[in-house]
Amino acid sequence: MLVLHFVGLASLLGGFLVQIKALKPGTAKIIPAMIHGAWTMLVTGLLLVGLREWMSALDPNAAELDNIKIAVKSIVVTLVVVFVMINRKKETVKSSTLALIGGLTLLNVVLAVFW
Repeated sequence: MLVLHFVGLASLLGGFLVQIKALKPGTAKIIPAMIHGAWTMLVTGLLLVGLREWMSALDPNAAELDNIKIAVKSIVVTLVVVFVMINRKKETVKSSTLALIGGLTLLNVVLAVFW
């Protein structure tokens, strides 16, 4: 499940990075890799939390999850999915919208690594 979560991250972030060069001419758009990556991150993230909670129920000595961290990361990835889905059918997207999607994606990585 974690590998699939990373695949979703790579797809979303890779799609964002590919579109950076299209910002200057104003032709940037939401590509399918970004849509699929955002959904994959959201679904696999929720499944990872569910699996961890299930395993914790079986092992009373297991460490508890940081529910605040999970909530913040869930909100961030949900925002990414919302922005991607709202803009997916537009011919072009504003540079600020694309930057927001990329920034929130990177924020989610930073939260995962450093929190």
